[in-house]
Amino acid sequence: MPIITPGRRWQPAYYPFRKTSLSEKVFTWLERTVKGPFWGCRMCGNCTLQETAYICAMACPKGIKNGPCGGSSPEGCYVDTSRPCIWYAIYDKSFKTGKEELLLEVLPPLDWEKVGLEQWSGVVKQVQKVGVKKFFGGMLSNKARERTLAWDSVFVPLRQPEWWQGDANYHAPAYTEPVSTLERRLKNGEFVATVELAPPITVSTKKLAQTIDTVRPYVAAINFTDNPSATPRMANIACCTVAIKAGAEPTIQMAARDRTRVNLQSDIMCFSGDSMRMTPGPRGRMDSLDIDAIQMLWILRKMRDEQKYLDGRAIKFPPQYFLGAAASPFASDPRFQALREQKKVNAGAQFLQTNLIFDADGVDIWLNEIAKRGILDKVYILGGITPLKSAKMAHFMNAEVPGVTVPQKLIDRMEAAGDGAEEEGIKIALELIEALRKKQGIHGIHLMPVNWEEIAPRIITEAGMLPADFVAPVKRDAPQPVAIPAAVISA
Repeated sequence: MPIITPGRRWQPAYYPFRKTSLSEKVFTWLERTVKGPFWGCRMCGNCTLQETAYICAMACPKGIKNGPCGGSSPEGCYVDTSRPCIWYAIYDKSFKTGKEELLLEVLPPLDWEKVGLEQWSGVVKQVQKVGVKKFFGGMLSNKARERTLAWDSVFVPLRQPEWWQGDANYHAPAYTEPVSTLERRLKNGEFVATVELAPPITVSTKKLAQTIDTVRPYVAAINFTDNPSATPRMANIACCTVAIKAGAEPTIQMAARDRTRVNLQSDIMCFSGDSMRMTPGPRGRMDSLDIDAIQMLWILRKMRDEQKYLDGRAIKFPPQYFLGAAASPFASDPRFQALREQKKVNAGAQFLQTNLIFDADGVDIWLNEIAKRGILDKVYILGGITPLKSAKMAHFMNAEVPGVTVPQKLIDRMEAAGDGAEEEGIKIALELIEALRKKQGIHGIHLMPVNWEEIAPRIITEAGMLPADFVAPVKRDAPQPVAIPAAVISA
């Protein structure tokens, strides 16, 4: 167990992917020998201890560099229940020491040319580049600003290479006209509804097309999840194709779990994704994230607004999309989550779809923290709603779904409903929607029916949320093709 990082090293240390000189081997051995016992160092070659309260983020089983994930909690890690949540520890220490603003900097993914190598020689070279006298003169100054500038002159170039250049600032979209129906309706001030559909576990698209046809007139966009619970399903890009042919606007979710920085830029889709811990098995690797959700947002925003790939190549005809991200109001301390949401907005998120909400009053605490961070006017927030079908489902959501809390009073209501549990679940969903509509900062709902898609039209109708241009669906044999741009969401 490391002395400083509050959790054992998740995996053995990395080793270089190339031959190294004797001097490099000596420096690497020395760095591993010193940093291993203190921080559980994996020798990632991209050390960011200064930004993460001197707790190594690589101890996170997901390998997330810009954490926490939506399942963060003080109780422990949901991927490996024998260890604490490393990112909760990082946020907790940062807030206690007044260094939480450092967590806003968007950190780059690993540079695998440096993985397994030491960084100390790089520090020495950067000090020489800045000037030994200038650096130590600044560090010994009695002025805090001069000490900070001297420190940053050495360590910022090391952790923010030219190909990344991450920062802690807000980056507004470079365009003005809406690129999707969802964005247009939100900008027009409508209280919108989106619905989430899980891709089928079959190659047949017949039922999927029928479901899309049924819910399309009631919502601004339809989300297609990306292998939820790390369980294989039909590719959601295929589902989006079916939706577009049916005249619906798709919002495609992307799990970083299954993508690298290369296919992200070619697929143009985004979220960290459920860990392999959630799959029924056999499980694949659980530490294989190449990029995290915030890095995905950063890359896609730069492709759209700066018209260039991660490697610097220009994009002659840049993509257009409305970037979204997931939010988790009840995952951990609301202050921690608000800072995490601010980081996503700064990186490029234009709308947030929250995890399931069963406590409308509890959302106020989270919204107040977001307001303190000055981003309520920079992002649209859609509250996550799921109609409960049974008391068993309520218990499962409360106990097994990371970042979700079902109040005991709602569980009691579902248990008391007996055979009328489904109707009680619909009633609870309608009450939550009505409560969310009254809250400043909430711009709509994100309905997640969980294999109960046919209930979506009824809930939206009874909630009084029918779109102004609503036309009742007409049964037809085959969806007609309509070209509609897709939104992109990162969780």
